[in-house]
Amino acid sequence: MSETIQKPLRKGEQTRASILETALELASREGLEGLTIGVLADRMGMSKSGVFAHFGSREDLQIDVLKLYNHQFEQAVFYPSLRAPRGLPRLQSLFARWVERVSQEIASGCIYISGAVEYDDRPGPIRDHLVGMVRTWQLALQRAALQAIEEQHLPAPTDAQQLVFEMYGLVLALHHDARFIRSPDCVQRAHAGFERLIASARSEQTHSHPKTST
Repeated sequence: MSETIQKPLRKGEQTRASILETALELASREGLEGLTIGVLADRMGMSKSGVFAHFGSREDLQIDVLKLYNHQFEQAVFYPSLRAPRGLPRLQSLFARWVERVSQEIASGCIYISGAVEYDDRPGPIRDHLVGMVRTWQLALQRAALQAIEEQHLPAPTDAQQLVFEMYGLVLALHHDARFIRSPDCVQRAHAGFERLIASARSEQTHSHPKTST
């Protein structure tokens, strides 16, 4: 994940950016497969050819929507967390901002999660892009977990990959309970689950080095 410098947009670029924002809103509610040039043109008050002038195909549009979502996710979750001290504070910030982001998307839905449901068995460029973005995010979490181990905030026996796996499980449970069950306390339970996860990892040090009586 690398930060980019924003430049002023020309008129054509502004139109394209506006189309993409609307497309992302539609895809968040209807899914990427529900995103069509016709529906988008109607929403924008444009002709289909006008939309096609900015995107070569429906697949190109869907991929650009994924890239926009990924950019917004990084701006809301990843980059602000880099301001937190290296180690466990940064990992905690990443998780907290991730939970906040998902909780804000309850009405629409997380593209990472909904996209995985849509494309788990659909090979092709859209699935490849989505998988790449999710793996990049998981690797960023793993780096933060490894740094927490290096800084001795977590004990050396901690399995960073397993830790991230369980963190992802908490967010999937949050998304499920928030959107499907409409559970009012799912955000608090996600935070409680993460605290328990970290406490369990820390307890490994105690178990690995039991006190001996003298």
